[in-house]
Amino acid sequence: MSALGGQLVGAIEAGGTKFVCAIGREWGCELLARQTFATGDDPSRVMLEVTSWLQERQSELGRLRALGVATFGPVDLAADSLTWGRITTTPKRGWQQADLVGPLRRAFPGVPIGLDTDVNGAALGEQRWGAARGLSDFVYVTVGTGIGGGGMSGGHLLHGLLHPEMGHMFLPGTAEDDFPGVCPFHGRCWEGLCSGPAIAKRAGCAVEDLAPDSDAWAKTIECMAQAIVNLTCVLSPRRIVLGGSVRKAGRLGEEAFFARVRVGVRELLGGYIGAVELSERGLERYLVPPVLGDDAGVCGALALGQDQLRAV
Repeated sequence: MSALGGQLVGAIEAGGTKFVCAIGREWGCELLARQTFATGDDPSRVMLEVTSWLQERQSELGRLRALGVATFGPVDLAADSLTWGRITTTPKRGWQQADLVGPLRRAFPGVPIGLDTDVNGAALGEQRWGAARGLSDFVYVTVGTGIGGGGMSGGHLLHGLLHPEMGHMFLPGTAEDDFPGVCPFHGRCWEGLCSGPAIAKRAGCAVEDLAPDSDAWAKTIECMAQAIVNLTCVLSPRRIVLGGSVRKAGRLGEEAFFARVRVGVRELLGGYIGAVELSERGLERYLVPPVLGDDAGVCGALALGQDQLRAV
């Protein structure tokens, strides 16, 4: 037990732009220490920075009893696989087959490691302490540089053949729209049409400079609503938590963004699903921003580590 009270857990949110590292306790989401590192295109460099920082905090605060990692992907989550903890077919330069777990095991031998996707991690954080608290069936989506989704069904994080790749679902798009999308794998998938880079390329300017009444925002909002309807019809979640940078980007603002997407969702559903959550008022509680904000991912990583500690 540390001098701070309670056993200590290390948390790593591995994102496409930055790694967020933190130290927390075996309960709660208070972060005792926190540091950010640029992801870059050299996995060995950033993993050395991460492990060195965690070791330094361990010498100051006390021994780490577990680690939690919530990472961008695709990532091998099969615990019995020889490549467990490796990034697989990511379009991010330099990160194909990058090993996240190996450096942590070498730096912290014998310490249990909880691993999941960044969006499943954020979903777990929001379920434990945030916008999905107490829910056993919900979806968490992040829309930023890329688009990813996770969540829970029956109280269990969504897994299967691999893990959800919600950002790569195909959408019908909007009428007379010849924008090819930006996804290097699929072109006009959700990520290819609605991610931050997609909006900027469609508009020909930074998202921050985009006028609220622009055609680019209108097309993005319509595609966003299509994706939310798909998730609603396929997974039947009790709530969808929508995080990431795009929801609050630029001059449109978060409140207007959510209001317009909710209107689009209601119009597309056409009254077919008679749940009160999908009524005009109900959608304000059905499609919501994260309570934990930008800390959802690192808090989720902490929760993954806490769960490993309890399982020992």
